[in-house]
Formats: sequence, C-alpha cells, structure tokens
Amino acid sequence: MLNAELKIGPENTSANEYECIILAGGLGTRLRSAVPDLPKCMAPVNDRPFLSYVIDYLTEQKVTKFIFALGYMNEDIQNFLAHKYPKLEYTIAIEKEPLGTGGAIKNALHKAEHDNVMILNGDTLFKVNAEELFNFHTQQHAACTLSLKPMQDFDRYGLVEINKEGCIQSFKEKQFFESGLINGGVYILNKKEFLNLSFPEKFSFEKDYMETYIHTAKMMGLIQDYYFIDIGIPEDFERAGIQLKK
Repeated sequence: MLNAELKIGPENTSANEYECIILAGGLGTRLRSAVPDLPKCMAPVNDRPFLSYVIDYLTEQKVTKFIFALGYMNEDIQNFLAHKYPKLEYTIAIEKEPLGTGGAIKNALHKAEHDNVMILNGDTLFKVNAEELFNFHTQQHAACTLSLKPMQDFDRYGLVEINKEGCIQSFKEKQFFESGLINGGVYILNKKEFLNLSFPEKFSFEKDYMETYIHTAKMMGLIQDYYFIDIGIPEDFERAGIQLKK
C-alpha cells in the first residue's frame, strides 16, 4: 500500500500569487494513539509541527494568502502561527461545531479574496506544482480541479477516473487497487460557483459536492506525480518522520 515515490516538488518561478485554505479542524481520532493531545496537523515530525512543512512548501509555491479553517483545539494552532509565522498573511475561520469538510470549506471561502482558491488538508503534504494546477484550472474554466497522484497497490484511498482531456468520470470507493489515480486532497475551487450551490450547514465536500455534482459541475483532474504523505494513521505518521528528515 505504501508508495515509495519520493520525487521532490517542482520549482515555481511564476510571478503569480495564490490564495489557499488549509483545513486544520479535524479531531484526528485515528492518530490519537500516537499523538494524544494535539490537533492532527500539529503532530510533531522531527521536532516541528507537521503543519509547518505544509506552510513552508506552499510559500515556496507562491501562495501568499492563507485561510486556516480551524475547530478542534484551535487555540494551539493560532498560538503556533502567531509565534512561528508572524509575517505570514493569514486569516482564521473557526467552526463553533464540526461542519464536515464541505461546511468548513464553505465557511472559510467567505473570507477568500480570489476567484479561484486552493483547498487542502493540514495533515497531508502533496508537493503539487501550484502554477501548473491553477493554470490548468483556469484554462479549462473548471468549477473544481483535483490534483491526482498515481499510486500502486493501495486500499486506503478511492480511485479517480478521468478521460483523455482530464475530465473527472467517476469516483470509486476504497478497496484494493493494483494501480490508479487517487485524489491527492489538493483542489482549486471556483468560489462563486461553489457558493451558488445549496448545501446544508454540515456536509461532506467529497460526498455532497464532488460525487453529487460530478456530472453537472465541470470537474477536472490533473496528474501530479510528486511527493505525497498523509499522516492520518500512525504508520504513515512514523514514515513522515523518516522521509521528511533533513
């Protein structure tokens, strides 16, 4: 199930600047045995919070505006940002109660300034090429563009199928696959199109948006075969400590 691909992310020399929502409000129940008293994104990897790896990479990719979607133990994350990143341009969107991935994104999008916003999880590092992803999204006039990671021998993730133009055709449930494309959890989302849709207060971005609107909203997928790690389970949390050691 583990992917040995360790290709580093691309350089980004674009003059463009991007805006990003980082979802960091999860409870991290599957990681509780390894990290009992912290939000999942704050789990220490080589004596620094995992979230710092995500922020540092995104700033290299010309992300200049951040929105942190927070909930569980949000004070810990806010204190960390204030001390570690005093010059970072960011705002905070707090869930008073869990809203699901979709509700958290919708709540944070109201603070976004750009028409197209990058969305990702604070417990996953996928070293995408932001310029390539944004360019593809805007050229395709997409409502949502997914970064897709090729993977071998996996059962922890569902499968995403695209056609030759990159249009999403289907999402397959988690099961064992010998090879295929997974949703890397990094999206470019058109703010206006998303906010014009009707959702309940609490909803899943994956189920209630992507799977529901797959045939009515233009959803595209771009293959980006770069380094990927999701620390959501103890085994991969330990693997991150080895792979991200400098």
